[in-house]
Amino acid sequence: MSAQGSAPSTGATSVAAVLAERRDAGTGALVGYLPVGFPDLATSIDAAVALVENGVDVLELGLPYSDPVMDGPVIQAATQQALANGFRLRHAFEAVRGVRERVDAPVLLMTYWNPVVQYGVERFADDLRDAGGAGVITPDLIPDEAGDWLAASERTGLDRVFLAAPSSSDARLARAVEVSRGFVYAVSTMGITGARSDVDRAARGLVDRLRAAGAENACVGLGISTAEQVREVLEYADGAIVGSALVAALAEGGVSAAGATAARLAEGTRPGSASAL
Repeated sequence: MSAQGSAPSTGATSVAAVLAERRDAGTGALVGYLPVGFPDLATSIDAAVALVENGVDVLELGLPYSDPVMDGPVIQAATQQALANGFRLRHAFEAVRGVRERVDAPVLLMTYWNPVVQYGVERFADDLRDAGGAGVITPDLIPDEAGDWLAASERTGLDRVFLAAPSSSDARLARAVEVSRGFVYAVSTMGITGARSDVDRAARGLVDRLRAAGAENACVGLGISTAEQVREVLEYADGAIVGSALVAALAEGGVSAAGATAARLAEGTRPGSASAL
């Protein structure tokens, strides 16, 4: 199935539909990440809503995890605080439901795979669907080991977003494109997440390779922190994914600062705008 394959309706706003709408409008999409439960559950919901109200098109809510090997220091600190404050996996579904009751934007959960297995793959899929979630990004799950998740997401109609890196072979990229639904997550740099002064040039080449493999939707993440970088990415990708810059704003200035940062980043989705953080 391609990255924009059809699926049974979940009642959630479709990620692919939003990306297509933004592409047709000539703008591209802004995807914003925040961890669930940081600094507390209610505030994390308010902050996610504020992102959408200030120009974020697709939400990516991260599940705090005790061993976040792919996350940079800003996100690690936030997720560790959420865990210390008593985050439980069920809170993720409460957050999705709370956000969806207030804004009409697709909400993806981003999670390492072990918590899903511990919770129960089928139960996880059912609870996310029932909360109004759009799907899941699985950074440490490769398609060849994803049989249980492919079956559960097919049954529930949830999107499944797999990662692709510049180091990935053509065969691995083709497989990621085949099984992804919603979009393929193009990792622009090797290593951990975190805002960087330059978005890796390898991102453009990776998206070109994903297109050649048949990807309809490819979004680029890791290292994007300014409106100018958003604009550069949207010259060749369908979406720009921002995490650390938004988490840092929330940590330093609360919900209002997160919203203001989202608004500045969203300037990069508007043709002709020259604003940057």
